[in-house]
Amino acid sequence: MKRAFIIIGVTLGLAMIYTTGAEQRSSDAASGGAEEQAGCTVVVTADVLNVRSGPSQDRDVVDTLRQDEEIEATAETRNGFRKLDDDEWASDDYLEPVDGADCD
Repeated sequence: MKRAFIIIGVTLGLAMIYTTGAEQRSSDAASGGAEEQAGCTVVVTADVLNVRSGPSQDRDVVDTLRQDEEIEATAETRNGFRKLDDDEWASDDYLEPVDGADCD
């Protein structure tokens, strides 16, 4: 009899933990997740924008971006360059945050 109460108690506890976790997951999905809301998406305003290995015109060009291209970036700026999500840099003069982006 005592064993049955223990098994029922453990089962109820696991069910409560599972439902609480499911509510949290559905809440995150409905809100788009905190990471997505706090993102810094920028759009390129230049015809062609060089992407560099570091925050300087002296650093190597590792990629290029085209006008109206959207890319994920960070809030970090240094020497007039904005750090992109892939640890590369582009001139902040030619990057415009999209509406609702948190780039400050």
